[in-house]
Amino acid sequence: MPKLQGFEFWRETLRGAHYVVAPMVDQSELAWRLLSRHHGAQLCYTPMLHAQVFVRDANYRKENLYCDVCPEDRPLIVQFCANDPEVFVQAALLAQDYCDAIDLNLGCPQMIAKRGHYGAFLQEEWALLQKMILLAHEKLSVPITCKIRVFPEIDKTVKYAQLLEKAGCQLLTVHGRTKEQKGPLAGVASWEHIKAVRKAVSIPVFANGNIQYLSDVEECMQKTGVHGVMSAEGNLHNPALFEGRNPVVWEMTEEYLEIVHQYPCPLSYVRAHLFKLWHHTLQVYQQLREELAKAKTLEGIADVNRDLKLRCQEEIANQKEGEKPKGGLPFFHWICQPYVRPGPKEMCKENGTSGSEGGMRGKRALEDEDDGNTDILSKNKQKKKLRNPNKRFDPSLKPKYAKCDHCGNPKGNKCVFNLCRGCCKKRAFKETADCPGHGLLFKTKYEKSLLWKSGQPEMQKIERTQKGDVEETAGLKEGIDTVL
Repeated sequence: MPKLQGFEFWRETLRGAHYVVAPMVDQSELAWRLLSRHHGAQLCYTPMLHAQVFVRDANYRKENLYCDVCPEDRPLIVQFCANDPEVFVQAALLAQDYCDAIDLNLGCPQMIAKRGHYGAFLQEEWALLQKMILLAHEKLSVPITCKIRVFPEIDKTVKYAQLLEKAGCQLLTVHGRTKEQKGPLAGVASWEHIKAVRKAVSIPVFANGNIQYLSDVEECMQKTGVHGVMSAEGNLHNPALFEGRNPVVWEMTEEYLEIVHQYPCPLSYVRAHLFKLWHHTLQVYQQLREELAKAKTLEGIADVNRDLKLRCQEEIANQKEGEKPKGGLPFFHWICQPYVRPGPKEMCKENGTSGSEGGMRGKRALEDEDDGNTDILSKNKQKKKLRNPNKRFDPSLKPKYAKCDHCGNPKGNKCVFNLCRGCCKKRAFKETADCPGHGLLFKTKYEKSLLWKSGQPEMQKIERTQKGDVEETAGLKEGIDTVL
């Protein structure tokens, strides 16, 4: 059967999906995908998987894709981050039988993507991307798709999208933010960029950004003309977003925990989901935040959910007629609703600093942290202090490491290249050089191998000498035995 492409692929394989759950690291696992599908999601992506690790590690493949076969979890797109065409295709070939398409992540803006040289940090390397997509398009039995971020310039974004389409991309998801727009600097996604891309390409386009309610989905599709809308943050805070419903948080939690019992996932994933789902309620009941953080089992988390449910129901019973939600929320805190991340100015106000002080969050004075006053320590450091009361946070006590010139990791003190061991090994291998500091002897071993292969007289002489020594020793030993 020939591989479906473009709109035919979207209509038949993806069943004309409009409502899409985004690929999210450690957050779009099978259990969460099933919960989202129960509440209106028509297409889901796996979490972003690292292509190189996927190729070399069988356990990684099993944990992230080769798990329980679940017919309900289709259509499904597997997303990889990669920067090498051959490795990307190898990973995709191992995954293609478990999904409906392979997606190349060109949108991750996080520091880990910068260090690993993938995601949005490949968006200037058009020749490499063209090669990766072209090779995948030729080798795979399923279509190749891409998820990108925009450039500040609309024209450049359009040319970028057209290049990916020409290379073989069959569906494009456009996140309407630049790679610099993240965290408190996220701002509003540009639907104008998405609209321009949609008009310029002849393949299906999904939009990503500014989606908090079902009405936003409808407005986005109307204004941009896209074929589907992807949600990440909105889905995490309200998995029933695509139903146009705002259920109570414990209802979604109970359903999610039931699915996790059937399709287990790491407890850290579950805890992270509930921190998002309960975000507004945990601002009111701070103690429950600590209990959720300490829970070691699913049963323990279920107990915290029951406690949360009882407290909220008691609050509802004592509610006065006509009372409105507090904190400027559209709904009461126990109802699933979006969380709007504060910008730099709002964060500065929360920390008691003015927006004029660099426009970033004010930092705690280091000398204040050293006096052992746990009231001003971060929560993470307070936990460390509980485990070890003698723990000190004085930065002057921490050893200072010189950084590797390439990756920023600590470099070897005796490295001849001033690199960490990983970078040193790559360079020494490439240049056939030695680094005694890291115990790497590529040059020495290479020269020895040449001597052995060429059979030079010096090596033969050494061999004869060694052989003579052995024979002489054996003869001496035999003589001694005879005397004895």
